[in-house]
Amino acid sequence: MNVNSLFDLSGKTAIVTGGSRGLGKQIAHALAEAGANIVVCSRNIDACKEVSGQLKQIGVDSIACSCDISKKEDVENVINETMKVFGRLDILVNNSGISWISPVLQLPEEKWKKVIDVNVHGTFLFSQAAAKVMVKQGYGKIINIASIAGHGGTSPDVMEAIAYNTSKGAIITFTKDLAVKLARHGIQVNAIAPGFFPTKITKKVLEESNFDIALNIPARRFGNDTDLKGAAVFLASSASDYLVGHVLDVDGGITATA
Repeated sequence: MNVNSLFDLSGKTAIVTGGSRGLGKQIAHALAEAGANIVVCSRNIDACKEVSGQLKQIGVDSIACSCDISKKEDVENVINETMKVFGRLDILVNNSGISWISPVLQLPEEKWKKVIDVNVHGTFLFSQAAAKVMVKQGYGKIINIASIAGHGGTSPDVMEAIAYNTSKGAIITFTKDLAVKLARHGIQVNAIAPGFFPTKITKKVLEESNFDIALNIPARRFGNDTDLKGAAVFLASSASDYLVGHVLDVDGGITATA
């Protein structure tokens, strides 16, 4: 295979959870631009339909599905609809996630549980359901969206989001263990750990932080609307067929200074 064909996703089908906005939307566009048909799902069906329409203009097929990833029946409905429409599932991007900003001593228990339920349990549910299809196919790519916040502790001057950090740390370990379990079936599981990207989740952090975050990023800027595209296509394509359980930091150099 030449280099162009290694990255070609023509004829593949991808599910992108949380694909209606932010990083998920960026990734959905990237995979579509590489040729994949896209299933966009989130709790906001109107936003999903809007993104799905944009992707069709690129020249691929796309459908929109309503889904709360913490509910097994919703997850199974998306998988079933994907198979009904496209007959295959090649790529799953577990991007949906939530956060809650609060000092650790004041964090409400129900908010802790909600973040863990969506970010960790939801990722497990979707990965398990997708893997059942992929094992039968003998091929598949699962890409989990973690965060550099999952690598360790974060100063309270930068971010007070212990539930989010904990959930992303769990996603990193989940990625590695699931990758080892599924590699023999021709399925590669890897993760992307973004740094600071201006999204709905990070907006409050960036606005309220007592720390000049951008100044302390070696690249001296936040992530933009294209910075995840290459990483996503790489991990979704045949170019990463021998990459198993890897966490790709896309953070402008933050983790390089640790």
